[in-house]
Amino acid sequence: MDRVHSAAMKRQTGCAGLLAGIRRKAPLWLSHAALVPVFLAVSLHAQSGVPEGYELVYSQDFGDASALDDFTFSDRRAWKHGSERGRGYLDLEGGSKYKPKHRSPLNIALIDDLLLADFVLEVEAWQTGREYGHRDLSLFFGFEGPNRYYYAHLATEPDDRAHNIFLVDNADRAPMGAIPDEGVDWGSGWKRVRVERQDGSLRVYFDSERQPTVSTDRDPLGWGRVGFGSFDDTGRFSQIRIWAPETKKAVSPPFD
Repeated sequence: MDRVHSAAMKRQTGCAGLLAGIRRKAPLWLSHAALVPVFLAVSLHAQSGVPEGYELVYSQDFGDASALDDFTFSDRRAWKHGSERGRGYLDLEGGSKYKPKHRSPLNIALIDDLLLADFVLEVEAWQTGREYGHRDLSLFFGFEGPNRYYYAHLATEPDDRAHNIFLVDNADRAPMGAIPDEGVDWGSGWKRVRVERQDGSLRVYFDSERQPTVSTDRDPLGWGRVGFGSFDDTGRFSQIRIWAPETKKAVSPPFD
């Protein structure tokens, strides 16, 4: 299954809504094979502690290079489609030439037309860069534009510039929470990351930990895009799932 994108736009629910959103460019026999990941996605919904009333509004496994059409990039040249051992992924190779107005991340890939307020997001991420204090991958949300958004910077060593939820609000990025006691161990390989934006709080969980690795009870922004990337490192993203109680469709490009 390449993509499921529903909720407020079409108000389709349950398995019927999921099936209606699947791209059908393959032969008939292959479209029937796609039913397996659909029901896996439904199972994932049940296992993930998703609040009542939330629907699966986006799903992406990067089965082929056309999956990148879902995204808008701060610099498209820094990204490509990758595949290894049967798993497709969004590959951040780095080298972005993007120059934001304020001190903020350089590598950003946003789901192009999906706006969210409250949501739950789960993704598999692999940090492919060298080990150092600010080694990171980042998750973006509430993205109203290049000068106003949140990002969760997940890094090895916390300080006032690393491993926190940051706000870019027409100024250099600023941490929203207290500096955590510990960062994360990216190691080598896939890690599961979960972001929850619910009822005025922002929480990010790393690799199945029960407590959030970064969090804040401040949420001053409104509807916005969500996405993936890094301040200035490299990495991979795969198996994206997003649940939400409602969505809106973006009508303007995210980058001016």
